Amino acid sequence: MQRRDLILGTTAVLTGGVLPLTALAHHGWSSFDESRPLYLSGKVKAVKWQNPHAEISVAVAADAALPGDLAQRSVPAQTANVDGPKVLAAARLPQRRGDWTIELSPMTRISAWKVPQPKVGDTVAAVAYTFPDEKGEMFARVEYLIIGQQLYGLRSNPA
Repeated sequence: MQRRDLILGTTAVLTGGVLPLTALAHHGWSSFDESRPLYLSGKVKAVKWQNPHAEISVAVAADAALPGDLAQRSVPAQTANVDGPKVLAAARLPQRRGDWTIELSPMTRISAWKVPQPKVGDTVAAVAYTFPDEKGEMFARVEYLIIGQQLYGLRSNPA
């Protein structure tokens, strides 16, 4: 299973001429296993702070550990109906360690949450979803981004 990027190719015929059209493909959450949230924490290796979705490359260490207080952390109110405490309580470490690409929300939502842009070398964490059985690339879609002690609920806008 591969993630989306850009769909090219639709052609329209307008008043006798041909106009190539390009459309960005928006994807939902359906290709990600939401029954198995992962806790991904590590040093930032790269940052793409741009639309359509910001991405952070995070080096998850072989000795990564799940924080004992993760399930008790306060989740921010957001407009989507997300059971944050349940998601945090269900989070587990990934089976595979190494460099994970975590996809954040669109930049408009990142701005609404006032998420600070991480720098290479910073430590960040995320509770995120990847493909079923962790098959394919080490890529995850972020539900909660954690910078320091601050959780950002990236499924929707702040409530």
